Amino acid sequence: MLTNSGNLQRPFVAPQLVRLSSITALETALLKIVKANREYEEWFRAKLTVVDADLDIKHAKMLANEFAFLRATYFRWAQLFPELCQKLCDAPEVLAVADLHVEQFSTWRDSEGRLVWGINDFDECYPLPYTNDLVRLATSASKAIEIGDLQISLTKACEVILAGYLSGIERGGMPFVLEDNQPKLRTMAVGRLGDPAAYWTKLQTQMKPVDKATVPDDAIAAMSALMPPAVANLQLFSRVAGAGSLGRQRFVMVGQYMGGRIIRECKALLPSAAAWARGDDKTESLLQTVLQRAIRCKDPFLETYGNWVVRRLAPDCSRIELSSLPKVRDESLLLKAMGFETANIHLGTPGARQAILEDLQARSDWLVKAVRDMSQAIRDDHQEWCARKDEP
Repeated sequence: MLTNSGNLQRPFVAPQLVRLSSITALETALLKIVKANREYEEWFRAKLTVVDADLDIKHAKMLANEFAFLRATYFRWAQLFPELCQKLCDAPEVLAVADLHVEQFSTWRDSEGRLVWGINDFDECYPLPYTNDLVRLATSASKAIEIGDLQISLTKACEVILAGYLSGIERGGMPFVLEDNQPKLRTMAVGRLGDPAAYWTKLQTQMKPVDKATVPDDAIAAMSALMPPAVANLQLFSRVAGAGSLGRQRFVMVGQYMGGRIIRECKALLPSAAAWARGDDKTESLLQTVLQRAIRCKDPFLETYGNWVVRRLAPDCSRIELSSLPKVRDESLLLKAMGFETANIHLGTPGARQAILEDLQARSDWLVKAVRDMSQAIRDDHQEWCARKDEP
C-alpha cells in the first residue's frame, strides 16, 4: 500500500478563509492575467522541477478559447473568486476539488473490477467554501456551451447541477457504479470505449522516450510499485497531457504483461494554487486526504508516493472529453450527476452535510449570477492574454 509522506492520520480540519497576504484585494482585482501568470509560475518553479517546453504548450492552449483558458488557469480563479463572489465565501468550508470543470470526470475499475464514474483529478484540492466547486463547475459548463460542446441553456445547466448536488448532500452521497444502477450514464461513458485503438494512438502521440538516467529514482519506484511482478519489456517515457498541470514532470512506464501492454503514469505533486493565492506556504498537497475521505469506489491504482501521484492508464481508466460522448445524450442527466459527484467529495469533510444543507436553504438565485460574473472575468482575462501574452 503506497502512502503519502504527509500527515494523513490526523483528522482534517478546514482552516478559516483568509485574505491574500502578498497583495491587497484591490491589487488582486487590478492585477492583469499576464503578470498573475508570471508570479504564479515563479512560485511554481520554487516548488518543483519545471518542464519549460510543456509550459510553452500550456500558454498556447490558453489562446484557443475560453474553456481551454479556464482549464489551464485555476491559479487565476483562486485569486478572483474571493473578490468577485464575496457573498459566497461565507459558506461552510469543505476539502474541495477547487479546479473542478466538466472535463474533470473519468471512468476507472474498482477492486471488484466494476466500472466506476467520477471526478478524476484532485491536484488542486484545498479547503474552500463548497460554493467554489459549484460555481466553477457551472462556469465551465457555460464555456462549453459557448463553444458548442454542450447543447443546454446556462440557466438549465445551473439548475440541474445544483439539483444533483442537493440530492447528493441530502442522501449522504453514493458512488456511481456504472455496471449496476446507472444505465443512462453508463451508455454515455462507455461510448468512447468502442475503439480502444484510438485511445492507444492518442496516448502514443503524447509520449516521448526518455533516458532512464533523466527520470528521478522515486518516480521510477512509484510506478514500479503499482506494476504486477514479471512485467516484460519495460520502457520509460515523458508525457505531455492535461492543461493546468502542464509544466510539471510527468512520466509513463509501459510494459508487456499477460499478452498485452500495461501502463502506469506518475505526475509531480504540487500544493494547490489556492495556497499560492492565499499566501499559504505551509500546506502540502491534500490529494491523498481527499481520496481517503470522499464517498467513492476507490481506484486501486490511484495513489500518492512521496512527491508523485501515480495511476493506471487504460481506455476504461481515462478522462472523458465532452467531444468523445455520444452526439445524442441526456446532458441534464450528465450535469446532474456531476453535481451529485461533487457532493460525494464534499461529504468527506466531517460535519459538512448539515452545515451545507442549512446554508443552501438560506440562499436563492445565486448560482447563475455568480457564473455570469466569473464567466465575464474569464472572458476579460482571455482577451488580455491573447493581446498581451508576449509582454515582459
